[in-house]
Amino acid sequence: MIQAERPTSQRHASLRHLERTSTGDVALFLGGTFAAASDGGARELVDPATDDAYVKVAEATAADAARAIAIARQAFDEGPWPETFALDRARLLNKIADALDANAADFAAMETLNCGKPLREAEYDVADAANCFRYYAGLATKPHGQTFDVPAPSQSFTVREPIGVCGQIVPWNYPLLMAVWKLAPALAAGNVCILKPSEYTPLSALWLAKLATEAGLPQGVLSVLPGAGPVAGAALAESMLVDKIAFTGSVPTGQTIMRAAAGNVKKISLELGGKSPNVVFADANWATAIDYALFGIYANAGQVCSAGSRLIVEREIAERFVAELVRRARKIVVGDGFAAATEMGPLVSARQRDRVEEYIRIGRAEGATLACGGTRPPGDLGERGNFIVPTIFTDTTPAMRIVREEIFGPVLAVQTFIDEAEAVRLANDSPYGLAGAVFTSDAARAHRVIRKLRAGITWINAYHPTYNEAPWGGYKQSGIGRELGTYGFEAYTEVKQINVNLAVEPSGWFKD
Repeated sequence: MIQAERPTSQRHASLRHLERTSTGDVALFLGGTFAAASDGGARELVDPATDDAYVKVAEATAADAARAIAIARQAFDEGPWPETFALDRARLLNKIADALDANAADFAAMETLNCGKPLREAEYDVADAANCFRYYAGLATKPHGQTFDVPAPSQSFTVREPIGVCGQIVPWNYPLLMAVWKLAPALAAGNVCILKPSEYTPLSALWLAKLATEAGLPQGVLSVLPGAGPVAGAALAESMLVDKIAFTGSVPTGQTIMRAAAGNVKKISLELGGKSPNVVFADANWATAIDYALFGIYANAGQVCSAGSRLIVEREIAERFVAELVRRARKIVVGDGFAAATEMGPLVSARQRDRVEEYIRIGRAEGATLACGGTRPPGDLGERGNFIVPTIFTDTTPAMRIVREEIFGPVLAVQTFIDEAEAVRLANDSPYGLAGAVFTSDAARAHRVIRKLRAGITWINAYHPTYNEAPWGGYKQSGIGRELGTYGFEAYTEVKQINVNLAVEPSGWFKD
């Protein structure tokens, strides 16, 4: 593990874009107006890389959520947005994308400050967010119905209409990108949105709301409620006036949302994480498999729902493969996200760092071998900031908690297999089914195995590349529904069947 030097750049410059309350706190956003929380409460944000508090953000209450819901309900039932022509919605989404591009450097800096990821990763996120808006701007104007050849004198067809008021709850690992994944298709379809960002990482969502308003988004169409999930998030899930909940996060919280959504039988979309397998056969391209094994688990410090956190490697190459992986993992430059040399940043919070450290303790107690890592970095980084160095466990068994449970940190569990059947069995031995990959030079085997993986997002000889055009979501406890692509748009629509009688005369079913 190599440490990057702390940068001397201005870390807080991007905060100038945020609207403030009279007390100086960053304001929440209620349907077009920035405001303080109803009780005046605010949460102090802490820089993950330095452990320094740097700003306070208004903390939405249940009363604030109720107000946002009332505003949204009126905006959908009586406002112009659902009736706005698709072409005009598309133009507005493109204007938001242009605003993201114009402010890309400051958005990236805000993401790095808020969640700690290296600046180069944040820059990719901002570009991807702008492209996501453009993708759905294009999709908004495309055909979205069907016609049916039915017996005369009838005509039958379907149309897609917006669902209504959509509550959207997003996590802290990709604050801007996860918000846009939900907002872009929902707005393109004509819905109104109440976004609940993580209480740890609300800044980019609040600035995005400001830019959307400046681009012309009508009053009431978007609210942003930073705050605690059990307060603001629960209010959205429980409300009888909210028509849909889209959530990305943990399985226990997703289960709570499902129960709450049953009150008015809300539409739900859930993306609930994973414990994804990365299967490497002996004939895989060596350099490529090593590279993606590292990228699969250490990108964003392992704080990725689709992380390749289970490396399942063929036994005949396992010892040599792991030795090289350990060598490379120890060379990863860990440091402040603002440092140009940094390849892996801190975890988002002290709470998350402590959680990962507890799993490392559990792994050792269960009998796994700690091949590398397992500690905070020495010196300043370990003392100030939420850093854990890249960690690898070997000699694991399928029953171990570090193999079965989502750690959400830079911790890799290695398993080995003898043949293809065992590789598939190990890969699918999980309550999750979000993602998975296969590395092999045998094209037929690659397709055989990838088809057998019980996962929604898969790769052959790669790991992690994702596209706005392709669906995102998982099997089993990894969630319900799909985001992105045409699937993500359809998830924010209701399908209406329309039947037209072309012979306007009595049916004669009952005698006169």
